[in-house]
Amino acid sequence: MESNVKEETVEPNLDESSVEKTIVKDFNMVGETTVKEENLEPSVEKIIVKEETMESNMESNMDALQMSSSTFHLCGKAFSQWRYLLIHQRIHTGEKPYSCTECNKSFSQQSSLKLHQKIHTGEKPYTCDECGKCFRDKANLRAHQRIHTGEKPYQCSECDKSFSQLGYLQQHERVHTGERPYVCGDCDKAFKNQCDLNAHKRTHTGEKPYVCGDCGKSFRQGGSLKVHQRVHTGEKPYVCNDCGMAFTQGSALRSHQRLHTGEKPFPCPDCDKTFSRNDQLQAHQRVHTGEKPFSCSECGKSFNNTSNLHQHKRIHTGEKPYCCPECGRTFRLSTGLKNHNFYDLHNMQ
Repeated sequence: MESNVKEETVEPNLDESSVEKTIVKDFNMVGETTVKEENLEPSVEKIIVKEETMESNMESNMDALQMSSSTFHLCGKAFSQWRYLLIHQRIHTGEKPYSCTECNKSFSQQSSLKLHQKIHTGEKPYTCDECGKCFRDKANLRAHQRIHTGEKPYQCSECDKSFSQLGYLQQHERVHTGERPYVCGDCDKAFKNQCDLNAHKRTHTGEKPYVCGDCGKSFRQGGSLKVHQRVHTGEKPYVCNDCGMAFTQGSALRSHQRLHTGEKPFPCPDCDKTFSRNDQLQAHQRVHTGEKPFSCSECGKSFNNTSNLHQHKRIHTGEKPYCCPECGRTFRLSTGLKNHNFYDLHNMQ
């Protein structure tokens, strides 16, 4: 009976009667079996491919790799396919085999390298149908489109707050857990996300890479530059639904809305006084600590907030920015103008 076996010989056939066979099997990933025949003559190597077993061998090898992924010892994370395990392992090993030829930045996945290279080429092939904004990859386009649809599919299990992107949810959850995994190597200050850490590091280096094209003012963060540019454009995209007042920043709108709601979510741990803004709380806490970190460069006098320092500096500069529209009298402080108008001195004359 003929066997369903194909044979390829590397060298011419020898007399099989003179061959003493020792078969050594080595199964590789594609189901091939290597057979080595040894005799008194020079060795002959034959590759025998068993067609009927190739598919079954491949499936069994893949199953073995998939089984090994479910018992990964470093973190116990399981994967549906073995190639995902190999990629994941680079998190533990730190291996980044894919390097950018432009800037030498390295990546653990080839797809991440390809996406990064679009930064150098400027390629943004994915366009939003609503506003025409372009993106380097589909994921960022889909996340952007939720701005138009209002969709927020990622919900916090602690407070039911929803987010348009998974990354925003993960950052928000650290508000509840208190986790700050990103630590500054210079001062050990910790942050909830990498972006805040990168911005903080520039306080040590003094780097301000984001420059305003209108006035030359520079900033540590790109977001700060965008907000600043609204000073030149006059744009105020954040509008209060209660009174129609508009703001250049979303945070300023949220603080303003607390005037309508009466909400004061920032309590002082020392005296139970509450505040509508976090910066107000921080300034107040210096009353308890006695800290006065803001010093006048002219006379050395110190203050617990920048507002008081700016007001004090007007003593040295003579600046009086508050002017009465009735008589033209000017004042160094807004309270001086308010008192002037309160007593209505013009009608008393």
